Amino acid sequence: MGNEELATAVDVAGLTVRRGPHTVLDGLDLRIPAGRVVGLLGPSGAGKTTLLRAIVGVQQVHGGRVTVLGRPAGAPELRRRVGYVTQAPSIYTDLTVTENLRYFATVLRAPSDDVDRVLDQVDLGRYARTRAGDLSGGERSRVSLAAALLGAPELLVLDEPTVGLDPVLRRDLWDLFGRLRDDGTSLLVSSHVMDEASRCDRLLLMRDGALVADATEAELLARTGADDVEHAFLALVEEGVR
Repeated sequence: MGNEELATAVDVAGLTVRRGPHTVLDGLDLRIPAGRVVGLLGPSGAGKTTLLRAIVGVQQVHGGRVTVLGRPAGAPELRRRVGYVTQAPSIYTDLTVTENLRYFATVLRAPSDDVDRVLDQVDLGRYARTRAGDLSGGERSRVSLAAALLGAPELLVLDEPTVGLDPVLRRDLWDLFGRLRDDGTSLLVSSHVMDEASRCDRLLLMRDGALVADATEAELLARTGADDVEHAFLALVEEGVR
């Protein structure tokens, strides 16, 4: 495996996804660098969730290639190397937080002490014995994140993980993402909140299933002369840059 491949967590080439007569992604090309927090930004309906599903191997695709950690997306050996957090919490509401995590740890064959580790990472220790159905929406989302962290995956794919969270929890989550990156984890985080761009090492901006930009925040602002990412995005759309 060459240095170029080692430096790439995800490589997408010519990805095409159709839903009925509608083309959601049309020949998409992009690369996710390893060991970075990459923000996937764009309005609702831009195709972000479809792209994330293709990366984790649960989306039917109609053309192109998606390579994840050097393997085809969805390959069985990636199950313990990739963590995925969907928009809706994927947990059992009739189980306690700890019971949920123990179940997922068993499925992933994660170390027995991983449950305590991830509880601490997402600051849910005080809710360990609480039934998931009695938690708030934001707390349930953090349980889903904790489950994705089991086994210390090399790549985390997070679909709108901060939606519905108060500003303090949003800040704490982004701080956690930064620590995970510093420990060598690659993260792809989708959001429609443009002000979260400043917490990312690199940005992918999407609109209508197409990639509008692939750049750092500084490169994006310099390219457009805008004061922030939201205005840079609007400038790129208005100019028809693809």
